[in-house]
Amino acid sequence: MMGVSLLCLRTGYGMSEMSSETKHKKSVHPPKARPRHLAKLHVDKDLLALRFYEVIPSTFEALDEVVDTLMLLAREMKCNSADLDEIELAMREALANAIIHGNRQDPSKRVAVRAYCQPDRGLLMVIDDEGSGFNPARVPNPTGAECLLETHGRGLFMMRRLMDRVRISRKGRRITLVKRLK
Repeated sequence: MMGVSLLCLRTGYGMSEMSSETKHKKSVHPPKARPRHLAKLHVDKDLLALRFYEVIPSTFEALDEVVDTLMLLAREMKCNSADLDEIELAMREALANAIIHGNRQDPSKRVAVRAYCQPDRGLLMVIDDEGSGFNPARVPNPTGAECLLETHGRGLFMMRRLMDRVRISRKGRRITLVKRLK
């Protein structure tokens, strides 16, 4: 098995080591000024596997950028291509929860994003925040009568409906999302 490891320096919306086709797709977004982050990307050409890792600040700009990049890579790698809309929605929700509830939108606090894909098996995503955590058993059921008119509180419920597995660990500071190939 021959693997290729790439270390990609992310600047704005582009990545320094991507195919010209990928760069062309990303160029529709204007570059934004933000601190540079390193994204470690491993592509195993024999297995067509994807390993992605990046640490982002707790901002919505960074959330959008990392999700857009990861979804672009997942599409190119054909990772659960039939379910990518559901995966993207669950990932955005998990990252928003980490930024809003975990890190309290403090840009000095970081969110770690990891994703692993094998097209013959599925996609695994792990998101860690630096917050104080939470007890998922204390999150009210959003389908209960007392919560139906609330404008928030449906994120975990939605993630559990969209993904095959949702696991909360590290006292509520880590969420693991799994989408299996059907």
